[in-house]
Amino acid sequence: LGLPGVISAVLTFDISAIKEALASLYEVEGLAFLLNVVQSAALLEIVHAAVGLVRSPVVVTSMQVGSRIAAIFCVTNSPNAQTQFGCGLMVLSWACVEVPRYAFYLAALITGDATKKTPYPLFWLRYSLFAVLYPTGITGELTVFLAAAKDPVFLAFLGEGYENIMYYFVMSFPVIYAPGALPMIMNMAGNRKSAFKKRFARAPPPPRGLVWPVTKVKDDGKEERSSTPTAKAILAAAVGATSPEKAGKIMSLKNWRFGYVKHFVGMVDEQCNSPEAALAVAEAGLEKAHSTFEFIDVSGTKVGSMKDAMEVKNSEKFFTGFIKGSKAPTTNRLEVPYKGKNLHGEELRAKVNEWVEYGTIEPSAGEAIIGCIDNPGWIDLKDKYFVLLGAGSAMGPFLVLMALGANIIALDLDRPMIWQRLIKIASESSGTITFPMKVEQSSCKNTDEICAKAGCNLFTEAPLVKDWLLDLYPGKAFTVGSYAYLNGALHVQVSLAMDAIAKALTENRPNTSLAYLCTPTDLHLIPKEAYEASEENYKIFSKKLYCMIMKLLSGGKFLRKNAYKTFKSNDGETFYSVNEISVAQGPNYALAKRMQHWRAIVARSKGCIVSSNIAPATSTVSVVQNRTFAWAYEGMPYFTPYEIFAPETSNAVMSALLFADLSSPKSSGNPKTKLSNPNQLFSYGSFNGGAWRCAYEVDSIGEASVLLYFSRVAMPYVGAVAAVGVAVGAKMYGIF
Repeated sequence: LGLPGVISAVLTFDISAIKEALASLYEVEGLAFLLNVVQSAALLEIVHAAVGLVRSPVVVTSMQVGSRIAAIFCVTNSPNAQTQFGCGLMVLSWACVEVPRYAFYLAALITGDATKKTPYPLFWLRYSLFAVLYPTGITGELTVFLAAAKDPVFLAFLGEGYENIMYYFVMSFPVIYAPGALPMIMNMAGNRKSAFKKRFARAPPPPRGLVWPVTKVKDDGKEERSSTPTAKAILAAAVGATSPEKAGKIMSLKNWRFGYVKHFVGMVDEQCNSPEAALAVAEAGLEKAHSTFEFIDVSGTKVGSMKDAMEVKNSEKFFTGFIKGSKAPTTNRLEVPYKGKNLHGEELRAKVNEWVEYGTIEPSAGEAIIGCIDNPGWIDLKDKYFVLLGAGSAMGPFLVLMALGANIIALDLDRPMIWQRLIKIASESSGTITFPMKVEQSSCKNTDEICAKAGCNLFTEAPLVKDWLLDLYPGKAFTVGSYAYLNGALHVQVSLAMDAIAKALTENRPNTSLAYLCTPTDLHLIPKEAYEASEENYKIFSKKLYCMIMKLLSGGKFLRKNAYKTFKSNDGETFYSVNEISVAQGPNYALAKRMQHWRAIVARSKGCIVSSNIAPATSTVSVVQNRTFAWAYEGMPYFTPYEIFAPETSNAVMSALLFADLSSPKSSGNPKTKLSNPNQLFSYGSFNGGAWRCAYEVDSIGEASVLLYFSRVAMPYVGAVAAVGVAVGAKMYGIF
């Protein structure tokens, strides 16, 4: 409505004319009414986020929409705000952002693909206009707030004597904008980068190696490999081993993406009935996964299921590479890097006891770490062999093991840069590294050539990896650690590939032990003491004003009680639990981690030592590059006893728990240790970072944590404004 007048003024190249056109924009006939209707309707965006129709974070959406509603309120009730140039700048910025945005959404609905099928001009506008229009819009909004703060008409909105309330109300928004504007723009810049990367990404290569099975053949003959039907079938097969009724409900579920959690809960419920039920569920789930996933060879020929591929005799073989470190053996001393210091001995013992006392880790985890301090022989690794599937993983124990002189059998992708790092670390250590190669190591002239020929692909070469490992170092006991991680559906694939290798080694190689890192964002059976501590924390936090407000505003979606429920076995034993499954991580992540649980309890039931401890929330690069997670991590320690750990700390403490599991006869990972239910394997040795004893589920504190972070960032600005306000008030009342 107002654009023609503004364009005419811009074409005069007269700043005064442009400012006058912007200042008169609000007076255009029909604009004020339309502006109020459209921007008020944007409140639905908060509703959509809250009920899960869209994946936008509720708090961030509420802040963005709420600030606009506040600006509309100021403009509507302040003649001064209406007639200054910033009002027109704000309205035009909103319009020029929102019209292309909603047109883009409409095109996405029509085409069915927001990334690749929307018209490119619309796509470009959606992800580029913010660079200009966010700053202009924010500038316009700030001028509106400041103009309203000086307008006697606006300040008198509540009546005589309440002007100060209106003043501080409107001036609170510039205070919030100061720390919030730049992160919002940077977040949009990150979204733009991600969207363009997806838009121009190369077409996926033809399926090779371990792949999801075909779930649909389209009319044009193209095969569709959707993860949803297969994931449902695997979970249904697992649960169906003890409850066909629950299996049927899984298969009939329509909204799998957001409805999967209750069925994972139902599965654990079935497993708690008896040890036999727990193992039956695990074995059925693993069997279904191995017999359902397909394996396609390099020529594109389907070999059969993954199970079939692992049983085929292969003529092709890997060669073996070997590097021995040049460093002299070190003393067997456990060191834990923590906040700039290397803790060891009594200092480490004190810190571990502090973590236990605070509730950040479970007492059994503290005992295991202290056991490594008291028993240096547990970390004497010169005769120990560790197979690391995903050796370069940020959360894996590679660095710790190399520093302690272990013998590492490293498997990672065949990319030179990965092996340059791994081999360099190994060369400068007191340990050894063994790895698969495409050629004889003796044919390589230097380290660069070795790195170029090292490595493997677990998706396409899992059967060859299995053969290589079965023949490697006869008579040596291997500890096989599954540490590789990928996003989305690929995580299920790589987990199954690692499982196929672990299965083959535990069945065909005596004295093989297994190692896993469990995520805190899962459904776990926990000790009664942890459950009661969570209950107590809930009583404390539920009385705090901030928590009450967040819970009320979210309709109970935020800050859900952590002490989840109890399960009863057939013989009447009670098992306590926390449900930390994060819906945002998705069902594929939950399935991938659950398959590791299944293998862990099955292998332990057959006499294998299994180290499978819960790791804490860790600020790895892959996590904190997502700004929302990074902000949440900054605010989460408010909810005691949470603590977010640096990668080097997590690596060290989780390695210590691994050493204790392999050496201590009291470890829950030792098959000779009696457990009431196999799933109690994960109840002990938990270094969960406070997730178990926190008042609230981890999936329900994210938005509250983000808001806490931003409130802390804004505190200096709030203090400055408060100081100015006090000074102004004192001046007004003649105090000085």
